[in-house]
Amino acid sequence: MPWLDAALPVRMTRVALVAPAESLREMLAAVAGAAAVEIDAADVGQEAEAARRLSRARSAGAAVKREGEVGGAAAAAVKREGEVGGGAALCAMAPDLDELERAGRYDLLAGEAQLQGYAARAMRGSGCAVLAGWMPAARRAELSRLLAGVGCGVVPLPRPRAVEAPTLLDGSARRRSLSGLVSTYGTVPYADVNPAWLAWGSYVLMFGMMFGDVGHGLIVVAAAAALRAGWPQPLRRLRAAWPFVGGAGVMAVVFGVLYGEFFGPTGLIPAFWLVPLDQPLLLLAVAVGVGAALLAGAYALGTVNRFREGGWRLAAYAPSGIAGTLLFSAAGLVAAGWYFHDGAALVAGAAVAVAALALALAGFLAEAGGGGTGVFQAGAELFDFVVRLASNVVSFARLAAFGLTHAALGLLVWEGTLALWHRGGVMIVAALALFAVGNAVAFALEGLVAAVQALRLEYYELFSRVFVTQGRPFRPWYLRVEPAGSAVPGRDGLNGKGGG
Repeated sequence: MPWLDAALPVRMTRVALVAPAESLREMLAAVAGAAAVEIDAADVGQEAEAARRLSRARSAGAAVKREGEVGGAAAAAVKREGEVGGGAALCAMAPDLDELERAGRYDLLAGEAQLQGYAARAMRGSGCAVLAGWMPAARRAELSRLLAGVGCGVVPLPRPRAVEAPTLLDGSARRRSLSGLVSTYGTVPYADVNPAWLAWGSYVLMFGMMFGDVGHGLIVVAAAAALRAGWPQPLRRLRAAWPFVGGAGVMAVVFGVLYGEFFGPTGLIPAFWLVPLDQPLLLLAVAVGVGAALLAGAYALGTVNRFREGGWRLAAYAPSGIAGTLLFSAAGLVAAGWYFHDGAALVAGAAVAVAALALALAGFLAEAGGGGTGVFQAGAELFDFVVRLASNVVSFARLAAFGLTHAALGLLVWEGTLALWHRGGVMIVAALALFAVGNAVAFALEGLVAAVQALRLEYYELFSRVFVTQGRPFRPWYLRVEPAGSAVPGRDGLNGKGGG
């Protein structure tokens, strides 16, 4: 299914990089420039030793000084390993290390330190050197062609059972702009579905429900347009957040139309649905209903992720899998049966609840390991499982609570403005000032509160069901490779022919 493939992390493959021993440096230089492979971590001590060998000096005093400088640059390069745009660089051909030191090219020395660290890590035998790592499956053919030019190759390896592949999400600009909410929570595990689109949609929906005002929403939309255009300059680093800001503004406008709010209850637009302060209980019921729908989606996605992580067994017993989904469904059936006075729905809900609790208890017992202590632990976890489900649903009542707070602040400012306006004279100026300042305060205060509360609901109520583990990001080894002839002439620093 193409839509599902687009929501999954990029498919990774385990590979071995194979080179004749004398061509190891050429292969590593090609791999570093391609930024396609996360080589199994090299030993930092080996890299430090390589840096010390690179920082040889003729005199003891100069040696100490240069060793500290080069060693520090190599250590910094190791920390930046895999990050595009790091300070370290690499010569395409093996350089003369003494010349690099004399020229002050510590960026190239740091790159050589990294390269020699990986070279020391390579397994050797029968005249060959081998390194293992991870890379995107779609780039293996491309890297194979590149390495074939230096007499080396890429060999696919079976994936180790106990090792999870690193995660690389779709790199398109559109997806990157929507992944910020998920990435700040943690790295998506390699087996899981990336809920970037769903996270964006639920966040802006919740924000708009708490911040429903057409005037305030249009200001937020204008702020999103400014961010997208890269203005103001000091906030340019936040440009990637513009889809969240823009979506939140649009939803604030939508709910402002539904509430009849335009910089408060000014009467400039009619309420197309309800006036929050006139019908708070209805708003509260709708907020809980919205929360229930979002939780249902989180449980569904959590079940898919548990299946992808551990098959049907994990999906069935997990509180965020089938067991949790069944208990949540049972609560819905019981609520519907009570509201509509339907005995069949009540009985069905009770039966589903029993099945859900049995599945969850079996999973807790298996995890606890049995015995009296295990039974006690499983019982406590089962109780917590039920209580958390109820509290999670009720937690979405804050969507109505903060929506009511926003409406109350708007009403307070508007009534104060009208009271001053009707006095006439200089009080008209005071009324305008109160309207402007009051709306500014309400906008800043309620905008911050709505943003934080929507984030809190996203993380604690939704993401806690979608994810139960953290992945690790894919960090390919990358160094800027300077072409032959652009640096000092080289000597072979790996094979013992020169200054390595």
